Amino acid sequence: MAVVELNEANFEATITDNAFVIVDFWAPWCGPCKSFAPTYDKVSEDFPDVVFAKVNTEDEQGIAANFQIRSIPTLMIFRDNVIIYSEAGALPEAAFRELVTKAGELDMDEVRKQIAEQQGA
Repeated sequence: MAVVELNEANFEATITDNAFVIVDFWAPWCGPCKSFAPTYDKVSEDFPDVVFAKVNTEDEQGIAANFQIRSIPTLMIFRDNVIIYSEAGALPEAAFRELVTKAGELDMDEVRKQIAEQQGA
């Protein structure tokens, strides 16, 4: 699946309509973003059930502000509309593949249970 460009018009629908979405927050002037882009694209080809998306933080400052993006690149992983990962920094290919694999293996019922317990405490 090709990497999807997200903006104000399609961001929410992309997250809510897909069970597994990885978002790369980046900017054209960002050196680490440019060096991570080929890795992001390459790994996306091996996970056809995952939506790989990008947000240009220069063009989509509202989205970046909403998610409090302070450093780029920042990767954010959504599973069933829950943010399960948010971390700044480019990853080596092997580490990124492992992250995607482990995110896919999470038991989302258990994750929701833990969130509910934390909110109740």
